[in-house]
Amino acid sequence: MIAVASAFYTPEPSTEDLAAFGLSADDYTEEEQTVEVWPDVWPAFAVFQSAMTQWRTGVGGVTGLDYNVLPWLMKMHGVDDEFVAFADIRAMEHYALNIIHAI
Repeated sequence: MIAVASAFYTPEPSTEDLAAFGLSADDYTEEEQTVEVWPDVWPAFAVFQSAMTQWRTGVGGVTGLDYNVLPWLMKMHGVDDEFVAFADIRAMEHYALNIIHAI
């Protein structure tokens, strides 16, 4: 597994947020902000990470990724199985949207 910081879509808690739970900034470490990316998903993650500025937005806020850029990014990252990578990217997109809209 490969560890990657996951600060893309979750803002760091404020001092007030931490204090509400009896915590301080010293209790909030980089380890808690890290997720593991399995090697078989790494190509899709690399594409997803490259597309992080390609979100579509509307009146209600972020609606999803602009899929028009994905073929180019998949080619750039050497993705062999685009069908599987697209399914993985959609799963990451779904999770990111849940976090974005929960804020």
